[in-house]
Amino acid sequence: MLPRRYLPSLPSLLALEAVDRLGSASAAATELALTQGAISRQLQVLEGQLGVTLLRRERQRLSLTPAAKDYVHEVRKALNMLATSALTLRANPTGGSLNLAILPAFGMYWLAPRLPAFVRAHPEVTLNLTTRLRPFDFASERFDAAIHYGRHDWPGTHALKLMDEDVLAVASPALVPRALEHAAAVLDHPLLQLDSRIGDWGRWLAHHGLADRRPPAMLFDQFATMTQAALHGLGLAVLPLFLIRRELDEGRLVPVFGDHIRSEASYALVWPADRAERAPLTSFRSWLAAEVASGGT
Repeated sequence: MLPRRYLPSLPSLLALEAVDRLGSASAAATELALTQGAISRQLQVLEGQLGVTLLRRERQRLSLTPAAKDYVHEVRKALNMLATSALTLRANPTGGSLNLAILPAFGMYWLAPRLPAFVRAHPEVTLNLTTRLRPFDFASERFDAAIHYGRHDWPGTHALKLMDEDVLAVASPALVPRALEHAAAVLDHPLLQLDSRIGDWGRWLAHHGLADRRPPAMLFDQFATMTQAALHGLGLAVLPLFLIRRELDEGRLVPVFGDHIRSEASYALVWPADRAERAPLTSFRSWLAAEVASGGT
């Protein structure tokens, strides 16, 4: 926390911002329901506290110096942040917000069906969800926690494992009308894969005894679009089993060779280790842990 001498009073900052925006002390006084003299005194107090000349007074008109213009730009952002925080508090006075980054496919198919139960159990928590495809630095993002996929090697974080992942090589029956006779036969077909998981086909082939293969494939950034591509016969795809159960049950996707296999990584709730844990995150983490323990995976 900076020394208090660097923290001007809110009335002084409001006066400076209003003068800059409206162009005169009299207009600022009208907006803030003060006298013109009160506005002038607030500005004098601010200049004295900062030890910097902020205003030029010419012919009964005030204008900000170039340095003050830069300063008030930052002040305005801070005032808007305070106002937004106040609105958030008024909207949820008994709880708090939880800003969560989620993987789009996992969020849609695994998390979203469970969230109504969390909302019923914790109406005091406002949950804000944003999709992120890859892990990120919590220091540079506004999130309290994230759901990531990986080997739980994210530095500076704690993690709660949510579920393992089983994957299955599938295709449209129009492209592969019957199961292939051997695993290597997938190389005779166009392949699809995520750009964040470019080793999936290599691992699948290694599992079936064909090591050191890295076949080329059409790249996608999300499972949703890759699944649609597979459904329309663009190629074979290695997809998480929990994402395609309906398509398999309806026969719109079919296994191309063998059974599903276990991925090397898993899904986890991740949160920064260097922050004090806030109540909304504690509630969400505890609820997820109970879901996992009860067989919610």
